Amino acid sequence: MKAAKHLTACTTVLVGKQATVDGSTMIARNDDTFLALTPQRFYVHPAEHDQPARTWVSNQNGFTAPIPSDGHRYLATPNVETDKTGEYAESGINDQNVAMSATESVYGNPQALAFDPLVANGLAEDSLQTLVLPYINSARDGVRYLGQLIKQYGSPEGNGVLFSDNDEVWYMEIVTGHHWVAQRIPDDAYAIAANQVAIQQVAFDDPDNFMFSEGIQDFVTTNHLNPDQDGWNFRHIFGTSTEKDRHYNTPRVWYGQRCLNPEIIQDPQSSDLPFICRTSHKISVEDVEYILSSHYNETKYDPLGPGDEADRLKFRPISMNRTQNSHVLQLRNDVPKASSAIMWVCFGVPAFSPYVPFFANATDTDPSYSLTPVHLDDVSAYWMYRKLSMIVESHYVDFIEQDTDYVTAAKETLRTHVAKALKGAQNFEGDDLTAYLTTQNHRVTEIMRATTTKFTNDLIEKGLTLSRLTFNMDKNL
Repeated sequence: MKAAKHLTACTTVLVGKQATVDGSTMIARNDDTFLALTPQRFYVHPAEHDQPARTWVSNQNGFTAPIPSDGHRYLATPNVETDKTGEYAESGINDQNVAMSATESVYGNPQALAFDPLVANGLAEDSLQTLVLPYINSARDGVRYLGQLIKQYGSPEGNGVLFSDNDEVWYMEIVTGHHWVAQRIPDDAYAIAANQVAIQQVAFDDPDNFMFSEGIQDFVTTNHLNPDQDGWNFRHIFGTSTEKDRHYNTPRVWYGQRCLNPEIIQDPQSSDLPFICRTSHKISVEDVEYILSSHYNETKYDPLGPGDEADRLKFRPISMNRTQNSHVLQLRNDVPKASSAIMWVCFGVPAFSPYVPFFANATDTDPSYSLTPVHLDDVSAYWMYRKLSMIVESHYVDFIEQDTDYVTAAKETLRTHVAKALKGAQNFEGDDLTAYLTTQNHRVTEIMRATTTKFTNDLIEKGLTLSRLTFNMDKNL
């Protein structure tokens, strides 16, 4: 029986260090779930040393594997109801400055799957982050490590996995039970993926930029899977190009590329949008956030815009109400490595909520992030930002301008916070630096809680004046 699949629709952005404004590497993704509400928390998993023999057991598909005795400290954003939904740790950075985000769901075509079917009790998304991120020391090492696990256990689903460190950015696509390809994003380039096999031409003689499953070339040749006269296009061989893709997937890639390369005219339904892209301007964290928070803004396809309904509902947007967290994992190269890793986290609907920066070199997160309850409360960050998102969308025309001002002001505040924190970090090292950065993470949580609570209350007060249950005749009546 195929494992239950809860996380089926995400959008990914990857950026090399020479393509960014500050020389950092960035991997980013919207973690979209099947349900509108799948509460998540954000916490720090401590390092482990000399642990007794243990076995990981997935409650999604029965997958089991031994847990190594030693593992790095790492950040994670798992589901709250793990007994019902599975762990799904999804995104984080470990204490070796290795970032990982998993996964971007992808789908192999039936021709390839016929000869290497998915493995029902293999390594799935719910287990993947937990069984990889604590045990890798570089982005390249992450691809190798995961590749060995897929060889050993197989995969029950198609997954795109993001890895980065201070130097390299990799995107790995697992498309059948055992076959995969990973490509390094060139330092001067960016890439966008959206639930469709993205990698194109593969150079098997270029180990610096490509890694792949053992025997994949013979597999394709033996089973006559390459449809092209020339070349070895991974997307063409293993991917799909369907009506669903053209309404659900390719438009998101088109819009992201439109944001970064507005001078290039492309068809939003094209199956040949490029994977590796370059732009004439440097890319910032805010640029990536804009893409992940977008819904075809300033086009006729915006579901919140004034266009015809047929256009507004034609394509699946990037930011959605079921985006449980959106993150940008940034590794800076203009500061010491001990303070260079920052995880920008958005727990609300990205279209309406800010990305809050957390230094990865920390020992915990504020309880408002680490102790998310299953149901709405007035304390947790997840529910605070979800509440804000619902209020703004409910009165979109009346509230969107104020919300835009709130997010814009938050960006300035949060940038200032990071700059001041990094300046202060110069006075610490070792455990003292970790303690200092942990304190800074708590501080930014306090700042945003106060700001967001006041803004939400302001919107509620205004909303109370917008009721349709009113009738004006005389001020005295």
